[in-house]
Amino acid sequence: MKIGVPKEIVPGERRVALTPDATAALVKSGLQVVVERGAGEGAFHSDAAFEAAGARIVADIYTEADVVLKVQKPTLDEVDRLREGTVLVSFLQALTSADLVQRLAARRITSFGMEGIPRISRAQKMDALSSQANIAGYRAALIAAESLAKFFPMMMTAAGTVFAARTLVMGAGVAGLQAIATARRLGAQVWGYDVRPAVKEQVESLGAKFLVLELAVADAEDKSGYAKALSADAARRQQELLAEKTKDFDVVITTALVPGRPAPRLVTKETVAGMRPGSVIVDLAAEAGGNCELTQPDKVVVVERGVTIHGPTNLPATMPVHASQLYARNVTELLRELVKDGALALDFDDEVVKGACVTHGGEVVSDAVKATLSARKTA
Repeated sequence: MKIGVPKEIVPGERRVALTPDATAALVKSGLQVVVERGAGEGAFHSDAAFEAAGARIVADIYTEADVVLKVQKPTLDEVDRLREGTVLVSFLQALTSADLVQRLAARRITSFGMEGIPRISRAQKMDALSSQANIAGYRAALIAAESLAKFFPMMMTAAGTVFAARTLVMGAGVAGLQAIATARRLGAQVWGYDVRPAVKEQVESLGAKFLVLELAVADAEDKSGYAKALSADAARRQQELLAEKTKDFDVVITTALVPGRPAPRLVTKETVAGMRPGSVIVDLAAEAGGNCELTQPDKVVVVERGVTIHGPTNLPATMPVHASQLYARNVTELLRELVKDGALALDFDDEVVKGACVTHGGEVVSDAVKATLSARKTA
């Protein structure tokens, strides 16, 4: 069986789905690996390094690969280059990419979305959402520290004492917790907020304080551990309470996402107008519409009172060495579940296979994606 790694074509994407170290492990297990020329350059992995690991460097992996490993979801043109029956492993964003899913099914591609890996203990090594969110949270805190016209830590100097920056992180998932931890290491005073009361202990374990809002929400967490979308009344109440609280902070980092839906609106333009002059917002939900009303994807916006709003959509690509290393580990662990004795062996009774598989045998097999497609047809 041949594993193929193409060069990512999305502008600004520097990650590669497989590293030379991961390649060597696959070759040692008896698989063949073909890598598109220059695929690893953005992550500082040369063609020579892949060849030394046992891969073949080719101009076009699509003509011979049985399994294609990608980072970004493929374009429709890339899907059309896949041979019928090929296995594709990639982030697919399947819940919001109906045209892509339908094309994959029509081309009889067996596709696995890395965002569909279930949150169970056995699948932790495959959890690419978490590995990449860790990087995004880390980078968000660094961006905030660099943009803020103040020190992050408290400084006691001969010229006087400078007090630590006050930082609020909204959303205490993987990205949020890493943003909290990094901001703490940089010396800021940090608060974390989440609609899920269960994460309070995790926030406090990092040395931060937990911001409590009285929302009267009984069940804010789904069975996978993700936050549920709030009702309209609860969302409005949340905005009002957060508007009052954000006046006290120098930095706000937002990370709140609901899978398959637009990002919840946490920070309104009125909230921004009430923030401290020179404050900084880093919105990690920019790609899904933003947690802040004034966020513009992949832009830095400075609004009234000098409030700076960052809307990065792909922070892991700014740290391509470690992002690729972690992602390669994720996909190779998934491959161990899909390939046995050098051949594809799909067990749809397996929770990992069932959770991650989107299309197979010319059909959409993911229940969640089927429901989304059905809702789209009736809308």
